[in-house]
Amino acid sequence: MKNVSTLFLQAVIVLIGLGTLTLMLWEPQLEGRNVHATLFEIYFKDPFLAYAYIASVSFFVVLYKAFRLLGYVRQNRVFTTESVSALRTIKFCALILVAFILGAEAYFCIVQRGTDDIAGGVAMGLFMIFISVVIGATAAVFEKILRNAVEMKSENDLTI
Repeated sequence: MKNVSTLFLQAVIVLIGLGTLTLMLWEPQLEGRNVHATLFEIYFKDPFLAYAYIASVSFFVVLYKAFRLLGYVRQNRVFTTESVSALRTIKFCALILVAFILGAEAYFCIVQRGTDDIAGGVAMGLFMIFISVVIGATAAVFEKILRNAVEMKSENDLTI
C-alpha cells in the first residue's frame, strides 16, 4: 500500500511540475500587451518575466527534491543522510523563493504603484510567500527530526 501511495504522490508532483511549466510558457502569450507581440518581444524584452523564470528554478528544485524524498520513502530509506539533505535543500529553496517573491512585491509597490492596479499581484505574492514559509518551516521541522533519528540510528549501529 505504501508503494502505491508514494507512486501516486510522485505522479502528482510530476503533474504539478508539468502544469506549472506549461502555464509559465503559455501565459505570457495571452497577456493583453503581448497579444500581437512576437516571441522575441515576449520573452526577451520583459525583465520581470526573466526574473520570474529565474525565481522558478528554486520551485522546480523543490519539486525534484520532494520527488526524490518520496523515492527514498518507497525504498525504505527514510532514515538516511540523503533524506536529511533533501529536506535541507527544500528548506533553503523555500527561503530563496520567499526572497524572490519579496523582490517582486517590492517591484510592484515601488515601480508599478500608480500606473497599474497592483492589488491582485500583491495578494497573490503574499499568498505564495505564506505557502513557501509553511513549506520551509515544515521541511525544517522534519529535517531536525530526521537528523536526530539518523544520529540515534548511527549510535545504535555502533553499539551493536
